[in-house]
Amino acid sequence: MINYYQAKKILKKAKINIKDEKILIKNSLNRVISKDILSPSDYPLEDNAAFDGFAINSNDTKYINKKKPKRFKIIGSIAAGNKPLKKKIKKFETVEIMTGGIIPKIFNTIIPIEQINFFPNKQNPKFIIIDHRAIKYENVRFKGSDYKKKQLIIKKGTIIQPNHILALKTLGVKKIKVKKKLNILFFSTGNEISNSNKIPSWKVRNSNSHYIKSLNNNFLFNFKDGGILKDHHKQLFKSKINKMLKSKTDIIITSGAVSAGKFDYIPSVVKQFKTSHYFKNVMIRPGKPVLFAKINQKIIFGLPGNPISSAACFRFFVYPFIENILNLKHEKPILAILKNNFEKNKKITRFIKSKINTTTNGKLEVELLPGQESFRINSFVRSNVWALLPSGQSKFKKGQIIECFLPNNPNKILD
Repeated sequence: MINYYQAKKILKKAKINIKDEKILIKNSLNRVISKDILSPSDYPLEDNAAFDGFAINSNDTKYINKKKPKRFKIIGSIAAGNKPLKKKIKKFETVEIMTGGIIPKIFNTIIPIEQINFFPNKQNPKFIIIDHRAIKYENVRFKGSDYKKKQLIIKKGTIIQPNHILALKTLGVKKIKVKKKLNILFFSTGNEISNSNKIPSWKVRNSNSHYIKSLNNNFLFNFKDGGILKDHHKQLFKSKINKMLKSKTDIIITSGAVSAGKFDYIPSVVKQFKTSHYFKNVMIRPGKPVLFAKINQKIIFGLPGNPISSAACFRFFVYPFIENILNLKHEKPILAILKNNFEKNKKITRFIKSKINTTTNGKLEVELLPGQESFRINSFVRSNVWALLPSGQSKFKKGQIIECFLPNNPNKILD
């Protein structure tokens, strides 16, 4: 039996090729960028006003003070969206300008509207009165001050988020190159599994397929439910693998039938194929009976049937594999202070249902919840992170820093 970190090394080496595609920005949420995105132009496109006010040339105010004020003639008005003003401008002239309006080249500063005195009056303004020396470039947004043309916007390997979409649309990027979504085919296994809501005491509701399907946007894949494989469906499962090898399916995930029981046929069927990478059983809790195999350019994950074990194995085996083949930036753990003591087998890596909170002094603190048995869903409902307690250590003490991972989506803190 291998440990968790040995299993992760096998997952990393078993990389399969996922092609790229070009998509519209409006369809890019939660997709993985496969090529650096560069700005197609300067932003802002031209020098423009940061406030409503009046544009002047600061050189015209060189000798102005409260004792020697000067009138500046108002010769026009510029709103955001207006074409650039082409009127010839003389000394001691000004234009009213709104936020975002393009500043004529002769002007180099904006006096906010709140600081303006009008002549002869505000109702019939012909001039503005300046009684101080203006500072050059005040309230000016410079061309290219946010992004220069061909400047990097987003690195490849980034998952597109709403803030990225805002930037890309603002900068005029229409399409981007992303990794194609993975196609995952999922099977529940066992005579006890039922899709019915009302079940007798000897049956189990099929929850694993619904849980993993609900993750498809957060974990970047297309999900297809293959249904339930019964205890006598050994040959049917073999035929499903053969069909997958000729299809667009990238990964088969099964839930259940991976342990050592009479009807646990997933491992024996997988071994009938030529696998280049394989493991079964890892020193973890929950989820020890987990299987992985690569067959040509296709992947099979055999997850435990227990819902909590299945959820943990998806998070800590399937997701790291997805992260690797999509060339994602490496996910960073959330580091938190342990709130309570915990003891475990030194050789085993534990995934602990936990709750993370912020203390009054702004520190992250994590509580390892009671009810860690793999059948207990109550503690999973109350949790908001998985705490990862690595092998090589048995006692974890209050105050220790440990790694945590969001249960239902990747950690957004990335390298």
